[in-house]
Parts: sequence; structure tokens; C-alpha cells
Amino acid sequence: MKCFKLLFLLTISVLLVACTSMPPAYDYSAFKAANPKSVVVLPPINNTPEVIAPYSIMAQVAPPIAESGFYVFPVAVVDQTFKNNGLTVAQDIHAVEFKKLSEIFGADAALYINIEEYGTSYVVISSETRVTVAASLVDLSSGNLLWKSTATASSAENQNANSGGLIGILVQAAVSQIFETITDRGFDIAAITSSRLLSAESYNGLLYGPRSPKFGHPVPSEKAN
Repeated sequence: MKCFKLLFLLTISVLLVACTSMPPAYDYSAFKAANPKSVVVLPPINNTPEVIAPYSIMAQVAPPIAESGFYVFPVAVVDQTFKNNGLTVAQDIHAVEFKKLSEIFGADAALYINIEEYGTSYVVISSETRVTVAASLVDLSSGNLLWKSTATASSAENQNANSGGLIGILVQAAVSQIFETITDRGFDIAAITSSRLLSAESYNGLLYGPRSPKFGHPVPSEKAN
């Protein structure tokens, strides 16, 4: 009887973990109906004190979109186009009418990005570099939202437990903070965040675009449901 109760509790625990670890699958109905082929990435709004964050993110977002099968307008060209038209602030660029963006770039969709976390922090006995980014894909022919999601990556994900006691943990945390700040670890973590957020191979990422050999195939979140 005790074994049966233990097995029952373990089963419930596994089910609860599975339910809490996997968010609901995104509804891609609008995305599939619009069927965008090209994407223009707008300069991200930076909600962090790190001035380098927008440049780091912009350098990392194009590869996962292109690898998912979409044409991505060169980010440097897009940035220069906005500057030539007197738009240098991300908030002002995000406020541009979708029809105007369509006229200027001729893209099927625009990606709006908000940077929520970026940088290295030291908290008592731990140190980590964390990057969190939210993004929305908007249809430039209708202004409809096609997709949105948020992703986070942290250098602490692969840190091993320290066996040197409290002093060892404190030393390791201090060294990690110095190392990750000097080497700008945020750039590497931003690449992981961008891939998790935008890749069609990620759960609730983008769909496969028309340039992908998997175009029309279900993405991971659709397979899981």
C-alpha cells in the first residue's frame, strides 16, 4: 500500500513538473494566414542601463530568422535608412505607422524588440550574465499581430556546484563577475537568447519560412500538442 502511494505521488509530481515547465503552445493561425516571406527588424527598445545592449542584440537576431527560412533586411541598411529620415530613437521608430514601414522597405512583416534584461550582476554568493528579450512580429499589410514571445538565457545555467565551501563560492562568484564583465559575456548570452526566441526549432519560436526546406512542417510546440 505504501509503495502504491509513493508511486502515485511520484506520478503526480512528474505531471506537475511537466505542466509547469512547458508553456501553452502559441496559436499560429494569424501567422499562417499572412504567410510572410520577408522581415525587417526594427532597432530594439532598451529597457536596461546597458548602452551596448541594442547593438549586441541587433548583431544576433538576423541569423535565427534567416535560418528559419525568411529573408531578413540587412540591419545596418535598415538602421541607416531610419537615420537618413531623422529617426535615431528606437521608441520613435516603433511608433512609425506600419503602412509607412511597408512603403519604405516593402517587407511583409516587421519585428519589434524590447530588451528587458542585459548584463552581469553579483548577488552575495552568485554571479550571472542574463539577457531577456521580448519580440512581436507584425504584418505590414494589415497591422495585425502575427506572433510574440519572450526568451531568457543566463550564464548560470551551466555553472557547476562549487565544492570549496562558502569562501570558494564567494571567490568563484567574484571571479565570474569580473571575467564576464571584462569579456562582455552578454554578447554570447544574447546569441543564445536570440536563438531561443526566434528560431523555428525552438518551442514557440517562429514558423518555418518559405526559404526553409521544412516550410509547412509543424514546429516543436505544434508537435507537442
